Amino acid sequence: MVVIVGFTSACTTHRISNQLDMAYEHYNGGDCVATLHSLSRVDRMIRARRYMQPEVSFLRGLCLERQGYLMDAVETYRYIVKLYPESEYAYRARARLKVLGGAQNPLK
Repeated sequence: MVVIVGFTSACTTHRISNQLDMAYEHYNGGDCVATLHSLSRVDRMIRARRYMQPEVSFLRGLCLERQGYLMDAVETYRYIVKLYPESEYAYRARARLKVLGGAQNPLK
């Protein structure tokens, strides 16, 4: 049974990785709709792997920004900074907030 659990976990990790790679490919190709769909699938798969959430949320924020949904992007970046303040993606989110008008008063 331990072998089956380990195998299942490895398969799930591989599927998550593939889906996240696909989201990046869609984003790099300029297709934010497909990116957001891929990220939704990743969200459902990572419920037990919350350490991946900052990366998924950051890519979602970039897509929202690209689509012109700036307030939604700002809220996504704030979410990352608040819940994952020590992550690499919180650092990146803070930088995006500054670009969008500042962390305190974005888009002002």
